[in-house]
Amino acid sequence: RVGSATSLSSAVIHSRLQELVRLFKERTERAKERLIDSDVTSDDDSPVASPAAAPVPAPGAELEGDKPSGDDHYCEMLCCTFKKRPWLDRLKSYQLPSSIDPLTNLMYVLWLFFVVMAWNWNCWLIPVRWAFPYQTPANIHYWLLVDYLCDLIYLLDILVFQTRLQFVQGGDIITDKKAMKENYLRSQRFKMDVLCLLPLDFFYFKVGVNPLLRFPRCLKYMAFFEFNNRLEAILTKAYIYRVIRTTAYLLYSLHVNSCLYYWASAYEGLGSTTWVYDGEGNSYIRCYYWAVKTLITIGGLPDPKTLFEIVFQLLNYFTGVFAFSVMIGQMRDVVGAATAGQTYYRSCMDSTIKYMNFYKIPRTVQNRVKTWYEYTWHSQGMLDESELLVQLPDKMRLDIAIDVNYNIVSKVPLFQGCDRQMIFDMLKRLRSVVYLPNDYVCKKGEIGREMYIIQAGQVQVLGGADGKSVLVTLKAGSVFGEISLLAAGGGNRRTANVVAHGFANLFILEKKDLNEILVHYPESQKLLRKKAKKMLKSNSKPRDEKGDALILAPKADTPKLFRAALAAAGRTGGKGALGRLRWRLKELKAMQ
Repeated sequence: RVGSATSLSSAVIHSRLQELVRLFKERTERAKERLIDSDVTSDDDSPVASPAAAPVPAPGAELEGDKPSGDDHYCEMLCCTFKKRPWLDRLKSYQLPSSIDPLTNLMYVLWLFFVVMAWNWNCWLIPVRWAFPYQTPANIHYWLLVDYLCDLIYLLDILVFQTRLQFVQGGDIITDKKAMKENYLRSQRFKMDVLCLLPLDFFYFKVGVNPLLRFPRCLKYMAFFEFNNRLEAILTKAYIYRVIRTTAYLLYSLHVNSCLYYWASAYEGLGSTTWVYDGEGNSYIRCYYWAVKTLITIGGLPDPKTLFEIVFQLLNYFTGVFAFSVMIGQMRDVVGAATAGQTYYRSCMDSTIKYMNFYKIPRTVQNRVKTWYEYTWHSQGMLDESELLVQLPDKMRLDIAIDVNYNIVSKVPLFQGCDRQMIFDMLKRLRSVVYLPNDYVCKKGEIGREMYIIQAGQVQVLGGADGKSVLVTLKAGSVFGEISLLAAGGGNRRTANVVAHGFANLFILEKKDLNEILVHYPESQKLLRKKAKKMLKSNSKPRDEKGDALILAPKADTPKLFRAALAAAGRTGGKGALGRLRWRLKELKAMQ
């Protein structure tokens, strides 16, 4: 027993040492957080009971803290045990938000998906169950189960979600519960939602389970169109969904026509004439095949015999021509909207090629122009980014420019310390330009009027005796030409050639744009000019050993013989030419 007690005590001590190590690690992490963020509060000031002071249990006993309580739920994974709340408790504690933004809330879009699925169940299967003999007393309970599940979704949409939707009134977003509920109750949406849930199912007790009594469930079409708008707003390629939706419209019209054809065949009698369905094979597939041939007016159908069949066929032809033309027109609009950018790119390229051929531009230049068009389109998806943002408000254009360019521009040494709003105004003036391989971005000696920021690709700075030696290669995120924006008096000439190494996408800020911005920020203007002078001074070439070059050559020393003659004339008090010259030299010396 002494050995077992010793082993138990050592195990307790080992566990306490591990607890101490864990506490020290947590304290170190909190100290790191305080160093990174000074706002992080610490609870180190509150004394913590030392785990070593905890009482050691008697041999054979168990620590109270080591025994899991009955209310805790543990989940074992590999060799570890984690405390985890039961999923039922998490589900019970979940609460819906008091208000829902219908434009941005993804949970609401997901809910609309379930509502649309319930609406599609009614729209597609009510005609099938009415026309075809698929609903039988043996499976009626399955149909009713799904029917009432869809009704439950409709009811939850009315009671839970629609009464929590935010709305705009007088420019303000209303989130008050009572106001949101009243707004829904006054809307057309509420009237249609109540109408689609008319309890016509009570007539089942009198006329039996007739699927046509559920036809009002199809009136919840407003949820379908709202789901389309919300889904297209979050999809990156919404035209794909539009094509699928238009195709579904066509398939549904054929579906309804096939149900009507089977009903007409059953009304006339299956197999009674050559025109009606003969009752062989899969009834839905054969009727759907007939509907496709009728609506698309392929032909090859048996001639109707009775007056009912002739009228039915004529109505089918008229409806088919109208519906099919509408579908084709809508599909053309969808595909046209999806390829509008590609069409614009092709028209611009064709016009440019026609212009170059008319003026007999050299073939090498034409090939470079074509290459620029193709690369710009494939890399950006557009020819001019400014055309995409011109319709947006100024604030939204600024937000997009900050996300795209601020991290690069804020790292330019010339603009560090400037007014933040000035940099924001400058971001809106940046324009994107694509350079082809071996294109000169700027040449040595030319007047610099722009600053360049490399968005993608590389450029090479050339120099040396031949002007073709690569001095440095600048990559994405680099900036050059910024001193030329503020240099004056001939100091804004380029000092080297810069050539695009491969395809390069650059942002350009012009000097006139910066000058227009600096008018409103005088303090930043002073700071920029001071920095520009300092950068120009640090980047200037080292001076020659003999000093700066002078415009006028230094004056030669006076000959010794001439100096002696002047001195003698002064001692004798001569008034000749030498005396007058000596007096004149004294005057000049006094003036200096």
